[in-house]
Amino acid sequence: MRKVLNIAHAGARSLAPENTLAAARKSIEAGADMWEFDVSVSKDGVLILFHDDHLLRTTDAREKFPDRSPWIVTTFSLEEIKCLDAGSWFVEADPFSEIAAGRVPRKDLESYRGERIPTLEEALVFTKEHGFKANVELKAVPPPMDRFPIVRTALELIDQLDVKDHVVVSSFQHHWLREVEREWPEIEVQALVGWPPDKPIDWSDYHFKTYNVPEWLSPEEVKYLIKRGLKVNVYVVNDEETMKQYIKLGVAGIITDFPQRLRAILDAAEGQWGKKT
Repeated sequence: MRKVLNIAHAGARSLAPENTLAAARKSIEAGADMWEFDVSVSKDGVLILFHDDHLLRTTDAREKFPDRSPWIVTTFSLEEIKCLDAGSWFVEADPFSEIAAGRVPRKDLESYRGERIPTLEEALVFTKEHGFKANVELKAVPPPMDRFPIVRTALELIDQLDVKDHVVVSSFQHHWLREVEREWPEIEVQALVGWPPDKPIDWSDYHFKTYNVPEWLSPEEVKYLIKRGLKVNVYVVNDEETMKQYIKLGVAGIITDFPQRLRAILDAAEGQWGKKT
C-alpha cells in the first residue's frame, strides 16, 4: 500500500533558476507532487513569479536598466520585466553547487540563459497542461504596489483558467488566506508560519487546517500539531536524514529545493512498505 507524502519545492531551485518554467519542468522530471512559487506584481498590475523585492539577485536588471536603482520589482512594467534574463545568474552562481557536482546537464545550463520571468497566468496554464499542481505563495510586495488587490486578482485568474483543482494557496499574510476561504472555500489554503525566525509563533488560534512550518521548529512542536489533527508541511528541508526524520514524524508534506533527493527516499521506503504487505 502506497504511503502518500506531498513533495513540494521552491521550484527545484537546486536544478534550475527559481520561479521559472524551467524549474517547473525540472520539478516534474524529479518526481515532485507539486511546485511552489512566489507571486509578486508588476508596476502595471500583472501578477508575476518573483521572490525578492529587488530584481538584482536573479536577473540582469542592473545591466539592462543601469539608471533604475534600487531596482524594486514593483517599479517595473511587465514589458520591462519580460526583457530580463532570469536564468544566467543560476549558471554563474551555482547556488547549490549542483552544477559543479555534474548533476545539471550542459544542455540545461545552455537553455537557462535568457530564461524569462513568467506571469502567474503562464505558470497556471503550464501547471494545468501538465496535469501538475502548484503551491501559489502570495507575498506582501513593496511600494508602489503594496495596496494592489493581489488576492482578488489571483482568484479571478484561477477562476478564469479553471485551475482550482490544480492549486493550493499559501501565505504568511493570514488575513489574505481568510479572504480566500470566504471568497472561494473550495481552494485549499496553507498558513505559513515562522518568519522572521526571531518572532515567536502564535499558536493561540489554530484557525487553519494546514500549516507550513520551518525546519527549525522542534520535533515536539511538530508532533503536537499533528496530534491536534492539523496537516503539517515542513520547509525548507534539504538534508536527507532530516527528511527521513520528518517522514517518521508523520508530516503531510516536505518542501525542499532537492525534490530528487526526497523522491529517492520515498521510492526506497515504498519498496520496503511493499515487501511488508
